[in-house]
Amino acid sequence: MHTISFDATSPDQREQAAAILVRALAHVPSAWRDMASARVEVATFMADPERLAIAAVEGETLVGWIGAIRQSETAWELHPLVIVPAWQRCGYGTALVKALEEAAGRAGVCTIWLGTDDDFGGTNLFGADLYPDVLDKLRGIEPTPEHPYVFYRRLGYTVVGALPDVNGIGRHDILMAKRIAPQHVA
Repeated sequence: MHTISFDATSPDQREQAAAILVRALAHVPSAWRDMASARVEVATFMADPERLAIAAVEGETLVGWIGAIRQSETAWELHPLVIVPAWQRCGYGTALVKALEEAAGRAGVCTIWLGTDDDFGGTNLFGADLYPDVLDKLRGIEPTPEHPYVFYRRLGYTVVGALPDVNGIGRHDILMAKRIAPQHVA
């Protein structure tokens, strides 16, 4: 396995990237449901200078990819990270996150953040009313082993907040972040 910039992918590999969005996130209600919308999403990582993507390839086959969206000069949003289901739990996700973190460090980025949607019952917060004290309820978060929260926590990301009900009532986005470049805090 090796990683390459999306700029170095072939048209066939970009088609594979779109197919991965549809297949890998089929269980997520808010994800891409068809190839047309997935192709549009993949194309944004080629056309928009505020976005970048890295692909994991085996031979000529694209088996996963990760994207980043510049939110400021020092912060990137990790979006999305997808791996072909048959290749999951083989180290590709970890390798892609590490490659993105290295690119972020070279770009002077201090923080990478992401949302780990719970719109499918992946934590004990699914279906819960987080208002009025969101932070208090967030302290008690307990994910299922299948929720991406577990993966990102293992890689050093920490919960920094939540957006209650953004995917519908009781369907929250759990926000996580990681410091990439050491910074002097005054």
